[in-house]
Amino acid sequence: MTTIENTSVSVPSLGDSRPARLLPAAALLSLVTIAIGVLGLQAHVRGGLSAVDGVALALVFAWSLAGLVEARFADRTPAWLVLAGTLAAAVALSANRLADSQHAVSGHETAARVAATLVGMLIIAVMFHVLLALPDGRLRSGGRRAGAAFGYVAALATGVVFVVRDRPFPVLAGALCWIVAALCALPATRRRYATSIGPDRERLQWIGIGSVLAADVALVAGVLHLLVDWPGPLAAVAAAATVLIPVGVMVGHLPRLAPKGGRVFVHVLSIVGFTMVVSAIYLVIVLGLGHAPKDTEDRKALGLSMLAAAVAAVGYVPAQRRLLGSATRFVYGSRQAPDEVLRTFGSRLTRAVAMDELLLQMAESLRKTMALTSAEVYTGVGDVLERAVSVPDSGPGTVVVSARERPVITRAGVSGSAWASVWIPDLLNGRPHAQLRVAPISHAGELLGLIVIERPQRSDAFSEDDDRVLTELARQVGLAFHNVQLDAALQTTLDEVRKQADELRESRARIVASSDAERRRMERDLHDGAQQHLVALAVNIRLVRDIMADDPAAGAEILDQLASDVQDTIHELRELAHGIYPPLLVDSGLVEALRAAANRSPLDVEVVAEGIGRYSSELEAAVYFCCLEALQNAAKHAPKASVEVRLWEESGGLLFSVSDDGPGVDMADATHGHGLVNMTDRLGAIGGTVRWESQPGQGLQVRGSVPVG
Repeated sequence: MTTIENTSVSVPSLGDSRPARLLPAAALLSLVTIAIGVLGLQAHVRGGLSAVDGVALALVFAWSLAGLVEARFADRTPAWLVLAGTLAAAVALSANRLADSQHAVSGHETAARVAATLVGMLIIAVMFHVLLALPDGRLRSGGRRAGAAFGYVAALATGVVFVVRDRPFPVLAGALCWIVAALCALPATRRRYATSIGPDRERLQWIGIGSVLAADVALVAGVLHLLVDWPGPLAAVAAAATVLIPVGVMVGHLPRLAPKGGRVFVHVLSIVGFTMVVSAIYLVIVLGLGHAPKDTEDRKALGLSMLAAAVAAVGYVPAQRRLLGSATRFVYGSRQAPDEVLRTFGSRLTRAVAMDELLLQMAESLRKTMALTSAEVYTGVGDVLERAVSVPDSGPGTVVVSARERPVITRAGVSGSAWASVWIPDLLNGRPHAQLRVAPISHAGELLGLIVIERPQRSDAFSEDDDRVLTELARQVGLAFHNVQLDAALQTTLDEVRKQADELRESRARIVASSDAERRRMERDLHDGAQQHLVALAVNIRLVRDIMADDPAAGAEILDQLASDVQDTIHELRELAHGIYPPLLVDSGLVEALRAAANRSPLDVEVVAEGIGRYSSELEAAVYFCCLEALQNAAKHAPKASVEVRLWEESGGLLFSVSDDGPGVDMADATHGHGLVNMTDRLGAIGGTVRWESQPGQGLQVRGSVPVG
């Protein structure tokens, strides 16, 4: 029992209790079937045991064994249908022999003949039922159940017709009924195969292998019988071929062989297709255009010719590669065929070889396969193409391609020396009498490089095959270059993402550290400021209570001092609250909050705001605290400077600048300071940017922008 996502799924196995309980019954039924078949052979028939009867008995044995194997998996196989059909076959075989027995009584002979006819037709109906019920023995739709019922009715009706007319059921008619029934069930079996998975699909594959091979053997036997009158007992041979079907049924349950059914089925279908083509050719040529052989010598010669054709067809496949290699060496000498470079380049491209090494191997292959003087590859995406690879090595080199020439070269295809002298004359430098071929490397209309190959003037001229190879090779190289560009762009994007992720992590760490530092500052300010004032107030209040009874005037004086101390405490708490988040920023907006901060600053600060309204709280807070940071930095580094804070909207963004006329700072030190880092983190959180501009002696300007909306 296997549990997947809280759902229990029963997995059948060889040790499943239900098939184990049914196996003895299946074994008993198989023994009964074999016993009936053997008893039927005891009947004394004129002429003895025929070949067809012997084959029929062998098939009864084979199908009984197959049914017994199927019964080990009775919950997902048509085991009982197979065993029932085998029992019917044994009964029909025995009844038919009893009807032909020399010692049969007239009444008994008629009953045996009727039983043989009706049961024989029932076998065909059972076979049709099995095909509809594969692979698990269940008719899962109304159409299949109706089809199976129709098969039984049609089979029994046909048997009744033969019984009424008192005619024996002919073997040829039985074979035709088998074929018709199989063809009618084939579409339904094919649909069931398409939807089956796992062991069910494997068993269907092996059943298909056995069926196709049986049909192929019967076909070959029939063609040989027509052409050379061999084999003699055609019906027995065709029937014997069907033993491959129960063999396929049994092999489909073998753990080692069952998974290989798909590959074997492919090869079997190809072989059977080839056999059908050869058989049709022989029938058309021998019987259609000529005549069937009349004597033994003619039949022997025709049979040997068919055997020779079969051996040649089978032997040509393994010999093809050797023959092709020998023919290539004969035509091209020691070098390979021109299109060999295409195959090798494609295989190397799939092995993730470095591009420089790949181009070098390609140039070497081109030189070898085409007997070239040299092979070169130029690469580049600008006006200058650089020689990336050359065999033999010619060192660095460049080719200038202007904007006017680039589209012409891209669309030109493989061209020769005359074309190159007009559009790329630099390629002809040092090659006054050589045969040249130039193939542009492009992708999506963009020129990415050139493949340039050279042969001596007196060598073989470049052929259409050479040009075709160069065209296809340039296309593949262009695709490889395009993939390299995509990889580079992807790597650049990944590097940027990693950089942004690192910056984000650092920013988060700085924000956490800044928050901790701010909390520590607030705790220190409360402890050293407001807390001390409140402690002093508490002490003075207790002192007033003690003094008031003895010296009211002194108590009144202390109360006046307490009122002043309370005002100081309120002022200090207000200043602390402004540092945390100014209420004025919430109530009146950014401009008023900055003007209040300018009034509290020890510097001479002017706030200039042009058309500034209200914005989101996050945006206003970010700009406010950045300007406040800039004012604090100015007070620290330029205590006597004048400062201008300016706000304005431009191009869908809120811009601000804080400029002072102090001594300025060194920007190398400023970019690593906490002030700029804090501003960058604060504005970056809402998509804004900030920069500092300063020169020694010319003051400092902080400029920032935040997108609005």
